[in-house]
Amino acid sequence: MASTSTTTASAEADTAPDSQTFSDLGLDDAVLKALKDVGYETPSAIQAATIPPLLAGRDVVGLAQTGTGKTAAFALPILSRLDLSQKTPQALVLAPTRELALQVCEAFEKYAAHLRGVHVLPVYGGQGYGVQLSALRRGVHIVVGTPGRIMDHLEKGTLDLTELKYLVLDEADEMLKMGFAEDVETILADTPDTKQVALFSATMPAQIRRISQKYLHDPEEITVKNKTTTSANTTQRYLVVSYPQKVDALTRILEVENFEGMIVFTRTKNETETLAEKLRARGYAAAAINGDVVQAQRERTVNQLKSGKLDILVATDVAARGLDVERISHVVNFDLPIDTESYVHRIGRTGRAGRTGDAISFVTPRERRMLTSIEKATRQPLTQMQLPSVDDVNSTRLARFDDSITAALADPEQIQRFRDIVGHYVEHHDVPEADVAAALAVVAQGDTPLLLDAEAERAQRFDRFDKDDRGERMRGDRPERGRRDDRSGATGSYDRGARGDRPDRAPRGDGGPKTTYRIAVGKRQKVEPRQIVGALANEGGLNRGDFGAIQIRPDFSLVELPANLSDDTLRRLENTRISGVLIELRPDRGGNSAKREDRPRYRRD
Repeated sequence: MASTSTTTASAEADTAPDSQTFSDLGLDDAVLKALKDVGYETPSAIQAATIPPLLAGRDVVGLAQTGTGKTAAFALPILSRLDLSQKTPQALVLAPTRELALQVCEAFEKYAAHLRGVHVLPVYGGQGYGVQLSALRRGVHIVVGTPGRIMDHLEKGTLDLTELKYLVLDEADEMLKMGFAEDVETILADTPDTKQVALFSATMPAQIRRISQKYLHDPEEITVKNKTTTSANTTQRYLVVSYPQKVDALTRILEVENFEGMIVFTRTKNETETLAEKLRARGYAAAAINGDVVQAQRERTVNQLKSGKLDILVATDVAARGLDVERISHVVNFDLPIDTESYVHRIGRTGRAGRTGDAISFVTPRERRMLTSIEKATRQPLTQMQLPSVDDVNSTRLARFDDSITAALADPEQIQRFRDIVGHYVEHHDVPEADVAAALAVVAQGDTPLLLDAEAERAQRFDRFDKDDRGERMRGDRPERGRRDDRSGATGSYDRGARGDRPDRAPRGDGGPKTTYRIAVGKRQKVEPRQIVGALANEGGLNRGDFGAIQIRPDFSLVELPANLSDDTLRRLENTRISGVLIELRPDRGGNSAKREDRPRYRRD
């Protein structure tokens, strides 16, 4: 479907008009009701600019950074125009990784909460075909998947796209970087010409421009640039921490930060209650507010925060909308928000009206890209902080203990009374006054020691914040679903930033035993190591540490992978394609006549 023209919309505005609401965009009433439930009030710039043309049936090219609300920009118009009587897929969303595919599915389900009978199916490598086939037989309205697995279903004849009405390319530039260009073009060419296409990308390289001109019909091109909306009075920091360590990390921060009032943001309603309970068990005055809290209780809780009866409020984004309490000196993002707009709203609870504030974000190793998106969107750097050490905590506790002694000494009458008590004990037990004072301090500390034991802490490995994604998952971290950017580490895709944009190197291995495998793509297919890593990681569920050396030969490539790959992983990798070619993964038997030492090798740094 050739393009006849490209329209550049006036969406280079920094934000959507302040007075504009979602109801102004023409969305379905049931969709608007779902948006109200999740607390969305005004559309972001990309949403305000793209939803009307998509509702009108126009093809769209949307250029905006990650974290600007692109998922809602295409999901809301699709849901508003869905024909629930049609059982074959009406909408297909292509995403570069399974994590993003799952996240997009969750977003569709959230926005379709008041649309009865909407079925959304994630399709990605690593999941058994049986689950996907069963769902497709029952009937699916929206399919969200990675290009490789979508191609597999099309070749097997198990995915019917003959009645497809909407096709979305999400993170198009990332898909091309991972080697899915040929698969994407095949899917675009083999689906109905009458379909509506939306292409979303952070950048517009020549290849995406060519795809747009070839497969999109008269697309409206919309470019959105966000300006910073965070207060200059707010200091923004982040701490790299794995999920199981978040509660202990928060406790340490509460120990050393000089805060007056604090809001701790979590992703879910249940998490607010759980975290508030854990903080209360540690002696903090904390309470939770979320969408399930009735208005009267919410008002009582906020008044307690204002009056100082409560120091910590654990909240969801929805519950904290419009909250303005002068005592709030700190905001902690216990879970990173799903987009940059939510981040701005969150940290806007502090540093208001000329006051200073602090914002601290917990970032898991797989969320670093979202951190980068926040910095780009706000045009303000976030400073990395270290977990407060045992010495830091003990210094703070001793300072507070000193302050309490100083305060007690300010009451001469009380001091004289207890001086008589101490003197009585010294006289009858022949114990130095300093020892009695130390004993009283022991009594005062109760069951909780005044100072932390560094040796005990090291034994518990509390100080060890492993930044490697493999280590994080080995320790049993909860999957970080629901975020658009939580992908690079989890999928094992080639980390260009971390490796200095050197496309001729494989990722760093983890030192475990490796076996060399042979795949049927090489220089003739113009394959690069990053494409191999991206495809194998995405389909096989591998991590960056699972890859060793990569050798690219004219007609094939050799890849070092873990020697203990499971049969299930091997089966999934057998069906993987790179640049449209089935890789035919198999152990390398050294059957090529070229000498090993003469082969170009791409080694770990």
